[in-house]
Amino acid sequence: MKEENYTDQVEGRNSVLELLESGKDINKIFISKGERHGSINKIISKAKERRIIIVEKEKNKMKEMAQTPNYQGVIAVVPPFDYCEVEDILECAKKRNEEPFILILDGIEDPHNLGSIIRTAETAGVHGIIIPKRRAASVNSTVNKTSAGAVEYMKIARVTNISDTISRLKENGIWICGTDINTDTYYYEQDLTGPIGIVIGNEGSGISNKVKNNCDFLVKIPMKGKITSLNASVSTGIIIYEALKQRDAKK
Repeated sequence: MKEENYTDQVEGRNSVLELLESGKDINKIFISKGERHGSINKIISKAKERRIIIVEKEKNKMKEMAQTPNYQGVIAVVPPFDYCEVEDILECAKKRNEEPFILILDGIEDPHNLGSIIRTAETAGVHGIIIPKRRAASVNSTVNKTSAGAVEYMKIARVTNISDTISRLKENGIWICGTDINTDTYYYEQDLTGPIGIVIGNEGSGISNKVKNNCDFLVKIPMKGKITSLNASVSTGIIIYEALKQRDAKK
């Protein structure tokens, strides 16, 4: 009999604990036989409180089932990720009585990058992230683990066309800031306060021309070394924390 393969799962002790504490739906939790120490006991206790099925599996079976190498003896099987609508992100900003602070990812392909970006965005108070449905990473167990559980608290909308979505955001009074190495404006020279959507491009090719032409303005990060590009998640962190600094200073 073929071993079951779960495509929607959360792996690792901290990620599963975050998931349990978030109150999100969990189908069942698998634990390696013999794992009864440290945070595993806390996971078991919380799972029992929520009446979630716990299944013990042999370590070799757990290894076959795992989608990441560092699953730490625990895997939670969950329903598919619950993407939101763009309107939900705008509503989130409204409920917080804040001007929209949105991240738009134009083709991030590496799930580790996506996870890191989600984690940084959540800590910076971003209201939501918009990703494309095609030719880009979607939320999976790798993304969840890399985000350290931040996907449970971040609104993520998956859209058919990024450029069309940007146009809709602009109609709602949101300024769109793109990132492009060939522009003349450094990110810290640009006003990033007010309702804003920041666009981060693909790891290799950057923002597509169609999306770039739809941006209200473009910024770049200074490059002083021999390498002329940064990892996408690092670039994201630099720019959204500059935006946060400016927004906090304006309060």
